Amino acid sequence: MRRSIVHPHAGKIHYEIRDIVAVAKTIESRWHIPIIWENIGDPVKKGESVPEWIRSIVAEKTRENCSYAYSETEGIGESREFIAAQVNQRRNQVVQGTNGNTLPGAPCSHLEQEDIIFFNGLGDAIGKLYQLLDPASRILIPSPCYPAHAGAETFHSGKPPITYPLDPLRNWEPDLNQLEQLVEMNPDIVGIVYINPGNPTGTVYTPETISHIVEIVRRHGLFIIADETYLNIHFGPSPTASLAQVIGDVPGIALRSISKEIPWPGARCGWIEVYNKATNREFALYIEGIAAAKRLEVCATSLPQLCIPAIMGNPQYSAHLEKRKAQFAQRAQEAREAFRGKEGLTFIMPEGAFYATVLFDTDFLAEERSKKRPFSIETASLASYIESIIEHATHPSAPDKRFAYWLLASTGICVVPLSGFATEFQGFRFTLLEQDDRKRQAIFATLAERAQRYMEEN
Repeated sequence: MRRSIVHPHAGKIHYEIRDIVAVAKTIESRWHIPIIWENIGDPVKKGESVPEWIRSIVAEKTRENCSYAYSETEGIGESREFIAAQVNQRRNQVVQGTNGNTLPGAPCSHLEQEDIIFFNGLGDAIGKLYQLLDPASRILIPSPCYPAHAGAETFHSGKPPITYPLDPLRNWEPDLNQLEQLVEMNPDIVGIVYINPGNPTGTVYTPETISHIVEIVRRHGLFIIADETYLNIHFGPSPTASLAQVIGDVPGIALRSISKEIPWPGARCGWIEVYNKATNREFALYIEGIAAAKRLEVCATSLPQLCIPAIMGNPQYSAHLEKRKAQFAQRAQEAREAFRGKEGLTFIMPEGAFYATVLFDTDFLAEERSKKRPFSIETASLASYIESIIEHATHPSAPDKRFAYWLLASTGICVVPLSGFATEFQGFRFTLLEQDDRKRQAIFATLAERAQRYMEEN
């Protein structure tokens, strides 16, 4: 090439959830080891059957000729109107705090369909939110954090993300004082992201915590992004709230999707809900820029948009959500039992989404010893392959990354190292998605046994 065609920030993008897949596929094809996919949050791939009544709705919509046509750039009007009406209904619900008291505060202003913009999945939406920012502006994200946010912020800014830590000893709650100090120390910060329920953590933000973040945003003239992908998969005892219920007149955006809660991840259908656009001209111009960028792509896929009112408005939908919540609550308990009493490991009980995290006690990890081969692998070529992968990986000395790759080679179980979620914590994330009860319990037991053995070896 006559000059470089590679974006200067391209080498800074890493997505650990998917990066490990290529290695797993190689192991599967070359050494014929069956892979157990605990890295990706795809309920359907893990065996969940989409209810027949939902499939029937999708089938009926495919018979409508308009499902094969473009939609409006921002999305199909009927679906946007339906979602706006849902938000307006939700915003008027009373918010109960952790002590059962009614939480003071105000909801967002009334939403119209113009406040809803569809995207080809939330990955598309997240990319646009960061790309359309002024290059000098920064978004404060949680740590640990879903890699799409961390990667988009790194690509946008060309710098490591600015993060506020979540405390595993407080079930991954943020330190709000430290969060505000970070805002005060970094004048380039223009917005704050929180993920509720959390990915990878499974934590649920209380209404008080969300309200406190909103007040920090208000005090410092920022805007707020709430990733609420899993908000309808909340099964723990802690109460929570949607951003729309407590945001008041602060400018903000909520991210929502059908991928996880219907579930229909293959639809690649998500949307943003824009709150209080009229209260800040700069924020309104930012949203207009996002919509303009979407026009370059024409529109999001029509079929899943068409299905949303019929599926989410169906009388069976509420019971469908409750059934799934109960299943994930049961599986979280199973996982906790599997890790109970395992020295050097901390299992953090999730209250939402469908992931669980396990922390390694850093007192047990000695770097020079963690570089040793922790599990016996009879095939020398496979062991050499894993050693070469680790040597050339991002952060190769991270003990949790080494654990994940050796676990994959020795058992076929594919998990995600926690260090891949923009955090210094060491551990791993796995899913609660396996449908076969015996297989799921065996996976949990193997993870607990191998993780403890890894700690003992170190």
